[in-house]
Amino acid sequence: MKRFVKILLLVLVTAILFPAPKAEAIDPVTIAILAPIALKVADKAKPYLIRALLNTGRCLLKMGKDTFQILYLPYGMLKMTVGAPFGGFRSGFIYTIKGAIAPGKLVIHTLLLPAMMIGLDINI
Repeated sequence: MKRFVKILLLVLVTAILFPAPKAEAIDPVTIAILAPIALKVADKAKPYLIRALLNTGRCLLKMGKDTFQILYLPYGMLKMTVGAPFGGFRSGFIYTIKGAIAPGKLVIHTLLLPAMMIGLDINI
């Protein structure tokens, strides 16, 4: 019961000290004045946004490849066990190692996604 009261007090104090901001509308005249300026800014930023979109797509393709490489792990294990009498142990071992490394590569590519958006291409 003490714990519940402490948590409740903490939530109430936080809600009182940091209230939610009030919504404020922008009048239509201001929007009409700023719209042409916003269009000019959008035109200037267009090449950078397209480049960021392409870099993001490239990184997402790498992440998708890593996701599918995770499936090498069970395939390699199966090939090492069932295919060993038929000479599949070595290739199964290679697939198992690739499948074990793939989650780490996926995490690294996920963490590097913001850096790759701005054009920093790191090959891992």
